[in-house]
Amino acid sequence: MKYVILVGDGMADRPMEALQGRTPLEVAATPNLDALASRGKIGTAVTIPEDAPEAGSDTGNMSILGYDPLQNACGRGPLEAANIGVALGPDDVAYRCNLVTRQDDVMADYSAGHIGSDEARVLIETVQAELGGDGIEFYAGVSYRHLMVWRKGPMGAQCFPPHDFSGGSLAEHWPAGPGMEVLGRLIQASWPLLDKHPLNRSRIARGELPANSLWFWGQGRPPKLQTIPERFGLQGVVISAVDLINGLGRLAGLTPVRVPGATGYLDSNLAGKAAAALAALADHDLAYVHVEAPDEASHEGSLENKIKAIELFDREVVGPIINGLGSYGPHRILVMPDHATPIEVKTHTREPVPFILYDSQRLRRSGQVFSERSAEASEKTGLKGTDLIAILIKGED
Repeated sequence: MKYVILVGDGMADRPMEALQGRTPLEVAATPNLDALASRGKIGTAVTIPEDAPEAGSDTGNMSILGYDPLQNACGRGPLEAANIGVALGPDDVAYRCNLVTRQDDVMADYSAGHIGSDEARVLIETVQAELGGDGIEFYAGVSYRHLMVWRKGPMGAQCFPPHDFSGGSLAEHWPAGPGMEVLGRLIQASWPLLDKHPLNRSRIARGELPANSLWFWGQGRPPKLQTIPERFGLQGVVISAVDLINGLGRLAGLTPVRVPGATGYLDSNLAGKAAAALAALADHDLAYVHVEAPDEASHEGSLENKIKAIELFDREVVGPIINGLGSYGPHRILVMPDHATPIEVKTHTREPVPFILYDSQRLRRSGQVFSERSAEASEKTGLKGTDLIAILIKGED
């Protein structure tokens, strides 16, 4: 038996006036998702528990992999450190470090115009050379997503995800609590350093947004997780352009598979991800494939890009994997978002998300399509997100 989990990050949404009361998932052309839904089971699952501190992708993907976020939550930083290969001691704190665009006191863009990884690496290396030291270390990641490690640093700071206040005031969302002085000093010190950097001057000359500020959030200490091989006796891979997901996969005992051209945005090599998943299943049991683009489009508030991202996910990931799995014999597929990211609020929310459970040996004729509305009308509503992987693997009703 082969198992595939397909995650369309932030794919779920709310009915929109611009779509005559429909959601982007209802409007998008998704023949492959609809085919799975019509022959499988659909429902809704809670991936963000009510008491979870944040409705983030770390929480949502942790739930999908079967780990209770309330017991294992650690923030994004330690997960991204695990993927980058940065060893953390028990008293170290890892922060997500965004390269962002500031305009005076405004968070103008949480991603610095989705800056490319090569350019971002140059900037982070400069930051490390000028601002690193005294227990502070900077590491380059992918695109705008990077890492700051504070060796033996304090916990308890209040930090705000930059995508939660796009267009809002930096001062109103400034770090607070333990360590705030150091965090604030580093952010402010990055301004003249990045403003005068030749790379940012070139970006401005090309009409692109400068990456002219650091921003810290998603901090935590390293977690300890029982792995999927230990829990289920399965060997698996994780395929994502996002360090957070690959790091969580590593901690869960999955092997990250790098796909050239995987960016986490609309230009990502999604066909390459599907091909990599199918190739990996030749000698693995499970493939966890994560696609970031719907979430990024939601943070931007772009309805056009969100619909496009969902359609790309359906056409370039879901379709090829459905077709390719036939050669492996019996298989099961779980498809779902990790959380909702409604365009109207441009950030993650806590409502239950739709899922599909498909078993090639137990085909159904439900006639359903994959959407929030269809899932909410099913008999399987409000399931615990942490239960789905066991249902998938054990083949339970």
